Amino acid sequence: EAEEKVRYLESHPPIVQDGNNIHIGRIEDEELRRNISISYEIVTPADTRLHAHSGSGSVRAANLSREAEVSTGSGSIELDGIGGGVRASTGSGSIRASRVAGGFTGRTGSGNVEVDHTAAGNDEIDTGSGSVEVRGLRGSLRVRTGSGGIRAQGEPGGDWRMHTGSGTITVHLPPQAAFELQARTSSGHGRTTHENTVEGILSPRELHGKAR
Repeated sequence: EAEEKVRYLESHPPIVQDGNNIHIGRIEDEELRRNISISYEIVTPADTRLHAHSGSGSVRAANLSREAEVSTGSGSIELDGIGGGVRASTGSGSIRASRVAGGFTGRTGSGNVEVDHTAAGNDEIDTGSGSVEVRGLRGSLRVRTGSGGIRAQGEPGGDWRMHTGSGTITVHLPPQAAFELQARTSSGHGRTTHENTVEGILSPRELHGKAR
């Protein structure tokens, strides 16, 4: 029976084209898709708009000149050379996005998230358990992780808000950056190498001040 299913799908691949829209992977017959797993390698023009979803499996995409939206129920996501904003989510797995020319929104139930930017945009990242690293950001930032460290480098174009239940937060800003700092830790220490004008609070576990 399994061999029959494979032969049928080989001769009737689940690919439907409607004008410039191509739908890949939808198998309507529930019995036919039972115990079947298919991997796809797709080559398209760079100007393709990508919307990819996998029930269980990894997704990799590279060298697209437009935005991308990718999700998987369980598996890692790897993106490289995306010429627009990115939305990526996985129930369990890591997310890595390099050379992103826009904002990034990423969520994973469990896994690390790593992003580096080539153009301005705003980031919003959530992970239940895992570390987060953001590089080259020019915009606002919101990061939350239940357990894991956070590293962020770039130029603020809005508020940067970062929270971790357990882990170290490290922020690298240009020496000339002007910003207001509010940092607090329940367990650990806070330290800044920027010259700050203190406004009320300066202690090992809490910092409030302005850098000019």
